[in-house]
Amino acid sequence: MAEEPGRSTLPLPDYDQLPLGSLESRVRSLTAEEVEELIAHERTHADRVPVTEVLTARLRQLQSGARPTSGDPTAARPEQHAGRAGSPVTPATSPQPAGPPPHGTPDQRGKPKGDRT
Repeated sequence: MAEEPGRSTLPLPDYDQLPLGSLESRVRSLTAEEVEELIAHERTHADRVPVTEVLTARLRQLQSGARPTSGDPTAARPEQHAGRAGSPVTPATSPQPAGPPPHGTPDQRGKPKGDRT
């Protein structure tokens, strides 16, 4: 059995964090050997069925004569927003914190439970 590739040596940087949509487009730049490497990694780690299906389908395409498309597997991904880091929520746009639920108000006091005998 071949030695398991380390996460830093996988053909796609941050492979484990890629959403399925990005993986579908980025895997097109890989060779059959690189796709096989990702399949082996996926099966021994998360073993996500949709991801395995995408990788297996691409491998079949490559084995049937498809060629890797030009492209950079480290190129910007759609899930990365240029110029914006973190949450778009700011203190100015966040709602006021909710307080605990009221257990009676000055004009509507709770009534003590009476003896129910």
